[in-house]
Amino acid sequence: MASPRTTPVPASATTAPAGTAGPGPALTGALRHSARHAVTVLACSTASAAAAVALPAVLGRTLDLILAHAAGAGRSIALCLALIAAEVLLDSVVALSGGVMTARSTAWLRRRGTDRLLSLAPHQAAERFPPGDLVARLTGNAAEAGAAPVTAATGLAALLTPIGGLLALALTDWPLAVVFAAGLPVFALLLRAFTRTSSDSVTRYQAVQAELANRLVETLAGARTVAAAGTERRERARILAPLSELNTQGRRMWQVYGRAVASSSILVPLLITAVLALGGLRLAAGHLSVGQLLAATRYAALAAGLGGVLGQLNTLIRSRAAAARTLAILEVPAMRGGHRALPADGPGTLELRAVTVHRAGVPVLRSVDLTVPGGTTMAVVGRSGAGKSTLAAIAGRLADPDNGQVLLDGVPLEETDPAQLRREIGYAFERPTLFGDTIGAALAFGPYTPTGRQIEAAARAADADQFIGRLPGRYACRIQDAPLSGGELQRLGLARAFAHAGRLLILDDATSSLDSVTELHVGRALAHEVMPGTRLLIAHRVSSAARADQVAWIESGRVRAVGTHQQLWREPGYRAVFADPEHDDEPGS
Repeated sequence: MASPRTTPVPASATTAPAGTAGPGPALTGALRHSARHAVTVLACSTASAAAAVALPAVLGRTLDLILAHAAGAGRSIALCLALIAAEVLLDSVVALSGGVMTARSTAWLRRRGTDRLLSLAPHQAAERFPPGDLVARLTGNAAEAGAAPVTAATGLAALLTPIGGLLALALTDWPLAVVFAAGLPVFALLLRAFTRTSSDSVTRYQAVQAELANRLVETLAGARTVAAAGTERRERARILAPLSELNTQGRRMWQVYGRAVASSSILVPLLITAVLALGGLRLAAGHLSVGQLLAATRYAALAAGLGGVLGQLNTLIRSRAAAARTLAILEVPAMRGGHRALPADGPGTLELRAVTVHRAGVPVLRSVDLTVPGGTTMAVVGRSGAGKSTLAAIAGRLADPDNGQVLLDGVPLEETDPAQLRREIGYAFERPTLFGDTIGAALAFGPYTPTGRQIEAAARAADADQFIGRLPGRYACRIQDAPLSGGELQRLGLARAFAHAGRLLILDDATSSLDSVTELHVGRALAHEVMPGTRLLIAHRVSSAARADQVAWIESGRVRAVGTHQQLWREPGYRAVFADPEHDDEPGS
């Protein structure tokens, strides 16, 4: 048994697909979604910045009044205390509202991504995004992207403080402002270099994280295969192989950030020292008062806060890269439904007109024309790879054809109300997945909730009632407490489909794990005990084809012939289909 292989990460795993507008519109949408909190954060952070800029001037004025023993010192001290209290209070509000805003933005991004993911045809998500990559996009990447609106809102205030400090320094003493401004071109070059290099590192780092997650999910899904093959060490090495690249990009990312912070940490103190030195000389010359020097020193420190912009910028870069990955999901076209209703008295006639389907550029179905009369059962047979399961997916609109049209009772599926379509078309699969805490909840899972009697009747029709009766709690038995064989799991999938049977029921190889006796029982129940309607069966057994009203013989993506099993049995090629090793029965059975 081979160990599971790594699915290559598509181009969309590292960059946004061609044609995407980038993360900007989505981050704007997240900002609009939390508009009230965004306004609060912006207003309070701006007010806090204004208080921070006003405080040095008031402190300097207070100091001069105290040194001169002038009147009004008490009022100035009170104003200083009020500004300090306001700054603390405003920063607290920013922290609280910012946390709520980040949580709401993250939830909004995850909901949008999940909604789009669930609106895709099943093959679309699988082709574009491996499972581990999807988990990374909708968890860690969404969380980083969700922080962007708050970072943008507080980043504006983060810029206002140093800019306001520099302007206030110029108003206090313009020569000191000139000395400080002399270092700003160097700081601008530093920011430019940091932005360019950091963006690339962050994007690569997040892509490698997704690759690690994808490899882990793949191996966990194939854990039995790995254990049987005895390849645990090899799989561990395969999963962890990207760690060296993750380490490289992580080190590069933090080295870029570290160099930028170190450079600004050298530049900023030098500028403050220069301001202090010149300020001392101007104080000695009588051009500045002690209070003005104190204010100038504080303003220089505020202006030096430009160095703190690096942290905000780093967060924004990571958020934009994460948003691009999260929102790449939204670039995949969703399956759109219409508003037309199916005729109330429709018998369930299914028509495929010139249907063509490609997968990975290869034609799977080629100009298929097929009609299943309402109320009849049609079996679809063919060798492995003939296109049977693709036809089943197209027939119930789990996917759309690339060309052609599918109609149910004369209404094109793409024009039909999706909610009604899901009520009228039921599916049972070869490997069903059970949703719900209990067996009963799993059988009730669907577009509507059947009654307990309907669920039990469906279980009897699928020959599942007997083994359910042996479980602790019967239908209330927790799924994880029920050891199910492949045949029992398949019977539960059939019961779920029978409980929600509409005018069209599609069984995609849904009896392959059943023994012949059980399969015969299910076939009879399908004809007499399940809600009447049209049946489309993907069949591998001669017995299934023989019981159908008609058989569609598929070969290389085309309908080779349609007729009764007896009519087609005269064809050697048709008989050879059932002699294929993938079929359970011999030709004469």
